[in-house]
Amino acid sequence: MLTEVLQRVADERDGILGVEPGLVIEPDESWTPAAELVRVPYTRLDELIRQTAERWKAPYHVGAALFWKTYGYWHTLPMALGWAHDGRVPIMRLAETYFKVSEAGVTIAASRVRWDAGGRAIGDALAESQQPLVTAIGSLAKVGERTLWGSTAEAFAHPLTQIMPGDYMRLLKEIGPPVDGLVEPAGDGYFRRTCCLWIVLPDVEPCGSCCVLRPPRPRPAA
Repeated sequence: MLTEVLQRVADERDGILGVEPGLVIEPDESWTPAAELVRVPYTRLDELIRQTAERWKAPYHVGAALFWKTYGYWHTLPMALGWAHDGRVPIMRLAETYFKVSEAGVTIAASRVRWDAGGRAIGDALAESQQPLVTAIGSLAKVGERTLWGSTAEAFAHPLTQIMPGDYMRLLKEIGPPVDGLVEPAGDGYFRRTCCLWIVLPDVEPCGSCCVLRPPRPRPAA
């Protein structure tokens, strides 16, 4: 089962995992409804972006992109691994999703999970649970949706190259916009076609998948 896979990953990371291995929780006061993040005037979302920016000594818009890279990754991970493991995809609806700040950045879980299958179901889940957050972040910070969706696209590619083998390019094609076409394979890994903005921080190395490291494409013959 997927929950067993997630527990194994958590054990390998000394318990530091941004999604509850069992996926489903009985939320108490330590959990915040994810819907709070999309409630105008986005007070809680702004707070988390500012905390991320302060942590990395980054401009506000970079903090926004890095917060999304973390949240989007952990929300996407169970869907990617479920698709690769046995085809059963856990869908966490926004109204039933909760999060808490943790050593993993954030930890995500749901009060209820619906199981589905296929790229179309994942695409619908992204539209219902991630698009509102992407829109809210874009309203607060000068960061484009393509940049943010690039992080979600990588959140499919990364676990299917590093945790469980899976044809992430086929999955992204099945899902379609807004994630299809935002990563490309390169040997045993991949490159993004958008930048997560980590590289603009002082004294950091680019991510191994960063678009700035992607070799230039050959010019077409005249």
